[in-house]
Amino acid sequence: MKEFWDNRYSLENYAYGIAPNEFFKNQIYRFKQGDIIIFPAEGEGRNAVFAGETGMLAKAFDQSVEGKRKAEKLAADRGCAIEYQVVDGGSAEYPDNSADGAVFIYAHFDDATRKKVHLQAANWLKEKGLIIFEAFSKNHLAYQAQYPGVGGPKELSMLVSKEDILEEFPNFHVLYLEEEIIDLNEGDCHCGKGSVIRFIGEKNS
Repeated sequence: MKEFWDNRYSLENYAYGIAPNEFFKNQIYRFKQGDIIIFPAEGEGRNAVFAGETGMLAKAFDQSVEGKRKAEKLAADRGCAIEYQVVDGGSAEYPDNSADGAVFIYAHFDDATRKKVHLQAANWLKEKGLIIFEAFSKNHLAYQAQYPGVGGPKELSMLVSKEDILEEFPNFHVLYLEEEIIDLNEGDCHCGKGSVIRFIGEKNS
C-alpha cells in the first residue's frame, strides 16, 4: 500500500484537493486556538494544514513520504506549520493524554490495524478530547459501482459501520453518529455519491 500512496501523491495535483473536508471544516469550532490535534493517515495534508491555519497545533502521520512532501509544501504555501511523521498506521506514537482531538478523515486501514489505531487514539486524548471521524461505510461498495470516481477501498474489511465505531471507541460519549449518503467533490479521487459514517465522540473521564 505504501507504494500505491507514494505513486498517487507523487503527482503535481493534490489527489483529494487542498480544501479541508467539509465535515471537519464544519466541526472545527469545537476546538480552540492552541489545541493539539492528531491526524492519522493524513495524506497530502489538507485537513492538518487547515487546522494549522486556524490556530491549532496539527500533528499528522501517514505511511507515504510523498504525502509528507506535499503536506509540508501546502503548509509552507499557506504560511503555517504542521508536524508530520512518516510511519505505518499502527506504529505512530504520541504521549497518552496529550492531545485535544484526533481527526480521522478517510483514514482506512485493514481491520486489525484500524482497531489498534482507534485504541491508540483514545489513549492519546485528554479527558473530554474529541474524535472527529468520516469514512466510507460498509454499504459504500454499491456506490462505487455506480460512481467509479467516488473512490474508497474495495475490500469490505477496510470499510466501517456504526457498530464498529461503538465497539472501537467504547469510552466515548457519542455526540453524533450517523450513516449518510453524501455527494463528494474532493479533488480528482473523491467525486460522486457515497455512503459514509460520520462520528463525533468525547472521551469520558
